[in-house]
Amino acid sequence: MTVSLVTGANGLLGQAIAQALIDASPDTQVWLGVRERRERAEALAQSHPDRCRCISLEVTDPGAWRTAVAEIEAAAGRLDILVNNAGHAEDGLLATMPADAWSRVISVNLDAVFHGCQSVLPGMISRRYGRIINLSSLSALLAPAGQANYAAAKAGVVGLTQSMAKEVARLGITVNAVCPGYIDTEALSGMSPEKRQAALGSIPMRRLGRPEEVGAVVRFLASREASYVTGSTIKVDGGIL
Repeated sequence: MTVSLVTGANGLLGQAIAQALIDASPDTQVWLGVRERRERAEALAQSHPDRCRCISLEVTDPGAWRTAVAEIEAAAGRLDILVNNAGHAEDGLLATMPADAWSRVISVNLDAVFHGCQSVLPGMISRRYGRIINLSSLSALLAPAGQANYAAAKAGVVGLTQSMAKEVARLGITVNAVCPGYIDTEALSGMSPEKRQAALGSIPMRRLGRPEEVGAVVRFLASREASYVTGSTIKVDGGIL
């Protein structure tokens, strides 16, 4: 049996990632880390009652991480795969950005990845096996105006991933980052028609990505077949870069 934990499982991207892991093997068990707006996560868990469960997790709280990981390991006996997918954006020009908007975005997008990785490492090291997939963003590689906090946080995720991958490479643990581009999720729902058209014009494929296309990449990185892929940053962006 393979046991996974997916954070941010209350959004369309988290749902697609969790479903991809569920579909990967009948021996896979997926835990959905959520704090609020649990309806989608609970619906997915109910549709796979023997293989999927929700667990309360505030990703910015290191104590909550320790509690959640301990609960999963007590119930399932192991935790093999961590997908750090939870994210939060508060866009604005740096000159007028409130300090708390900077802090919140850094906390959810970068600090939470640190806490999550640190909490699962003891078990993975003892078993000498693990897969950690950190969701970054195309903004980490091609930072747009108005996203100084988000771009900095997601670039930090890439750096954290690369450094950590080197630290645990000899222990059977891989650590990789995925950088989605424009994916058709609720994150784009507030985009004006003009901005949406401009975004489509910047994508060589001339379409938005689908959440399940990101899920497929995560599923591969989480697999045993991806055993020689670590420290990588994989774009899923329709060819923008």
